[in-house]
Amino acid sequence: MWWLFALLSAFFAALVAVFAKIGMKGVDSDLATAIRTVIILVITWGIVLAKGAVSQLPSLTKTNWIFIILSGCATGLSWLFYFRALQLGTISRVAPIDKLSVALAIVIAIVFLHEKLTWQEGAGAALIVAGTLLLIFK
Repeated sequence: MWWLFALLSAFFAALVAVFAKIGMKGVDSDLATAIRTVIILVITWGIVLAKGAVSQLPSLTKTNWIFIILSGCATGLSWLFYFRALQLGTISRVAPIDKLSVALAIVIAIVFLHEKLTWQEGAGAALIVAGTLLLIFK
């Protein structure tokens, strides 16, 4: 079932690029990111409240908090840079570079989380890098 959520994530991530490119015309990219963030905040907290997941807040550990906050900081910086890149460049060049995050995440997971890399994952990461380079230097 995880792959269905991953496919949905990819589909909506693709829509982000297209909708953002259209919506940011003549708008500061940081302002556009801030507006987008408020929408995400409302939707996400609505889901959390509807599921009753807010009851888990007291059980979060110090480590949970630290790394969730760090993840939030990384997300915010990623969005700010992504929206600025979209404003300045074309989707066909910005999106592939952004997707290098897949290969970078694999490397970081191997180094810091000691995840094992299969040859298929290594080949897939290499193809992502090669495809990105192909699209950047077209």
